[in-house]
Amino acid sequence: MRSLVLGAILLNTPAIMPAQAPLPAAQQIALAVLPLPLTFRADATVLGYDTAGKLVTLRAGKGVMTCLASDPRDATTFHVACYQNSMEPFMARGRALRAQGANDAKVDTVRFAEVRARKLRIPKQAAALWTLTGPWSAVNIAAATVTVAVRPLYEVYMPYATAASTGLPDQPIRNGPWLMDPGTPKAHIMFVPSM
Repeated sequence: MRSLVLGAILLNTPAIMPAQAPLPAAQQIALAVLPLPLTFRADATVLGYDTAGKLVTLRAGKGVMTCLASDPRDATTFHVACYQNSMEPFMARGRALRAQGANDAKVDTVRFAEVRARKLRIPKQAAALWTLTGPWSAVNIAAATVTVAVRPLYEVYMPYATAASTGLPDQPIRNGPWLMDPGTPKAHIMFVPSM
């Protein structure tokens, strides 16, 4: 009976995965640029993690994109993102607020207020964001490849865009683009491939 109770407790307790050591810089770079079309990969700036787990610039690029390596503190989920350089102030501010313990709602509240006060710059034009997300088990680190279990997501940020200004619905639709966070500084068109 005791083993049955212990088994029930273990099965109902969420697994806490320990953080993994950051990958070598070359591997972080190779994986971080995967969401991008080939034409942007070689010149992208790549942010990743040093051996202490601190976010650093792994490669200063001369291109128009900045990529963020997967956070080694999450040992189960692989997530890399690349965005047009004009979004870096907005993204960096979000990272700084999260590092201070702010939740997503607080991050948005602070960033939106700072944008309105002209303390935080946002793109004046459309700006792309490319991501890949999935289990680490679907990532071949040595080959810098992923399986179909790692899903792409594409966004085009258009600050303050609305359904009326874009002709896009502001609710998710199946197999089509839609506008998320309409009318805000982080309004963006979502493209969720179903492949």
